[in-house]
Amino acid sequence: MIYLDNAATTPLLPAARAAMDRYLGDAYGNPSSLHRPGREARQAVEEARRFFADWLGVSPRDLAFTSGGTESNNLALYGAYLAQRPNRTHVVTTAVEHHAVLEAVDRLRLLGADVTVVPVDSEGRVDPDDVVRALRPDTALVSVMLVNNEVGTVEPVAEIVRRIKDVDPGILVHSDMVQALPVMRLSLKDLGVDLASFSAHKVHGPKGVGLLYVRSGTPFVALAAGGEQQHRLRAGTEPVAGIAGFHAAMAEIAEHFDAHAAHLAALRDAMWRAIESLDGAYRNSPADAVPSILNVGFRGIRNDILLMRLDLEGVAASAGAACSAGSLEPSHVLRAMGRAREARESIRLSFAWQNTMEEIGESAAVLSKVVGSLRSRFTNS
Repeated sequence: MIYLDNAATTPLLPAARAAMDRYLGDAYGNPSSLHRPGREARQAVEEARRFFADWLGVSPRDLAFTSGGTESNNLALYGAYLAQRPNRTHVVTTAVEHHAVLEAVDRLRLLGADVTVVPVDSEGRVDPDDVVRALRPDTALVSVMLVNNEVGTVEPVAEIVRRIKDVDPGILVHSDMVQALPVMRLSLKDLGVDLASFSAHKVHGPKGVGLLYVRSGTPFVALAAGGEQQHRLRAGTEPVAGIAGFHAAMAEIAEHFDAHAAHLAALRDAMWRAIESLDGAYRNSPADAVPSILNVGFRGIRNDILLMRLDLEGVAASAGAACSAGSLEPSHVLRAMGRAREARESIRLSFAWQNTMEEIGESAAVLSKVVGSLRSRFTNS
């Protein structure tokens, strides 16, 4: 199987597995315990926290480990909103956010929030002017993702933050950075956000572990109660093995970061060159998208049929976010980009460290074969 669905999840790095094994076995202490096994577990958690703090350019006290990107997004949105009501009850987000943001925002309506959803252009990009126009005196929170998970568009988050703070420094800004972590060097200080979300399994770490950034001084209500862990940002015993795996995986990517990004760009460009001449081929990802994601379609060929045929031929891809798997609804991202027809034809090819140029050649050949077969079938039917 050639695996080209890395935006959904990535294979676990050997270094991450090795780091996890230690804390799944002999080093099983509770990190809140004061005895030696507990202190050993605590050391692993705090070493990971310091590593991510250094990598992201923030204080370790501003980071809390979570169960994944979805929880991080939910905690950020609920925590920031609840801390500001009833004085501020307006929330702004965009039409192309991950469902973990859009559905969380929908639930904020049940708590009294008034929500404005900002549109995007044909490349999935948010206009900072549209965000500023959406602001109100009672705006509590704005959430704009840094990298879109379906088409790879990079949003102008730093400019959006600057423009928002010029209007009202009290408005909090959150960014889902799950897809940015594998491919962008991130300085949260330079980006200026108040809250940010990350996930381990997008960077060859384990599933079930994430990271939440809450800038010091940010109004925030912790949703999980019952302990003093993680500077009161999230109560509960930390998943030590998962945190150690997240740390080990990201450390290895960080060590080879520039080569890693260049490798992904080479894979993506080679794939597009190999398939752009296929009958009816088109590209939804903008030219300046991150190198890990290539969203393409083939005119007149349904993506569900195409994906099933690719799977039978040994190539794994997707139509978009993994959380929407099994849904018959076309991509909300492509529809927001004004590509409603393309939303039923397009697939996402996403690349990671383990992919090779040979795999690109083989999968492009499979795509050519399958597209040609389906084209002939539909033409003759």
